[in-house]
Amino acid sequence: MNRRTLLLGLASGALTQGLAAQPQPGKIAHIGILSMRRPGDSTLGQIALMQGLRERGYVEGRNLQIERPDALGREDLFPELAADLVRKKVDLILIIGPAPLAAARNATTTIPLVMVASSSDPVAEGAAVSLNRPGGNVTGLTYGESDRFKKQLEQLKTVATRITRIAVLWDFDVEHFRRYWQVPLAEASRVLGLQMQEPIRVRTADELPAAFATMKQRQADAFVIASGGFLLAAREQVAALALQHRMPGIAAFREFPQAGLLMSYGPDLPDINRRAGDYVDRILKGAKPGELAIQLPSRFEFVVNATTASALGLTIPQSVLQRGGEIVR
Repeated sequence: MNRRTLLLGLASGALTQGLAAQPQPGKIAHIGILSMRRPGDSTLGQIALMQGLRERGYVEGRNLQIERPDALGREDLFPELAADLVRKKVDLILIIGPAPLAAARNATTTIPLVMVASSSDPVAEGAAVSLNRPGGNVTGLTYGESDRFKKQLEQLKTVATRITRIAVLWDFDVEHFRRYWQVPLAEASRVLGLQMQEPIRVRTADELPAAFATMKQRQADAFVIASGGFLLAAREQVAALALQHRMPGIAAFREFPQAGLLMSYGPDLPDINRRAGDYVDRILKGAKPGELAIQLPSRFEFVVNATTASALGLTIPQSVLQRGGEIVR
């Protein structure tokens, strides 16, 4: 399926999707969605998630009730939000992001938790015994591949060819970042001959201007976004500040270059969100999450914003298109 076909499918939603695989008649499924994203932030991933549920016969307001607690962009609220979903006795919780996953795991060991790109390595992080047979109450789809940071930096260098000093902007739990992100990022930088600077954590949109000022003061040539929290929702502000400081940046999700950042390389989030519907359906029909294999992303995207590249004085090489890269304007 190409991008145009996917977008048309997402836009048409319930009008185009059949309800052949119907859930149990008369039963209302009760699920929670725990995410850093605000309930009204209608990204392609969120639209695809609802489409994946519709494809399996679940229609909100008909046979599906969804709890969408608002974290207000704050990690510290997740423990109480997760506990509240447990008190409401939801049938399962869809988890979007590493901070929600940690909170939900602490809140329950019995309610099924379905990851939607919430973990890079659920086995190393202790969320699963193995990918093929998780063994507990966590299953779903992972965030990325083991060498994703190296590939991100390689893609960044294809366009911003003269970079040497890399800043890192991140927005989630300190312990999680240091344990599972910082070392692979540093190793990827070393292999590619780049100097990774001390990562800069931002927790609110108000902290972004100071973060970019710090990058500039340190003479960073470019930056990588390690996003598991509010930065996706703040993508337009991030892109504007990057352009203001003439700073090439790369993120994992296509929403960033669509908002004006230079580029992205990462998993196809609409595809992951849509596939999550299958886990929801199987668990609601009686499958145990510990027996459902955790899946890796099946498709990755490399997206470059041509307008931003031009504004930064960068040229997009033909090799980007030859390797399947997508240009947005």
